[in-house]
Amino acid sequence: MKTSALTGTAGSQTVAPEPTRQAFLLLRTVFTVAPILFGLDKFANLLTDWTTYLAPVATSVIPVSAQTFMYAVGIIEILAGILVAVRPRIGSLVVAAWLVGIIVNLLILGNFYDVALRDFGLFVGAVALNRLATAAGK
Repeated sequence: MKTSALTGTAGSQTVAPEPTRQAFLLLRTVFTVAPILFGLDKFANLLTDWTTYLAPVATSVIPVSAQTFMYAVGIIEILAGILVAVRPRIGSLVVAAWLVGIIVNLLILGNFYDVALRDFGLFVGAVALNRLATAAGK
């Protein structure tokens, strides 16, 4: 009897291994909610002043104020979270790529290495979500 990583088959009946399904749902939920909440906070700055995490080179490449840049970042993060909810296989890759961009920005800034390390862990989680979504055909 052959089974896939996310859903197994027992004869003609489909059986989802519970821990794998739970991991998929947990990662999908987190990578939906977190980008949306962080994206919304780019407009409110309740959690932090997000502009302090922006390398000055970003606003020299795209000549807008740091806060305007963060508004665009917020919109992209909200859309990425929605994409994870609707199409987790694609959305997880968008979030993973976005996290790489954040990590590069923080390394260029030359500060917040702890945040860059945390975001690397989130990157690994987004890639794991992609692998689970691929196995589930989502």
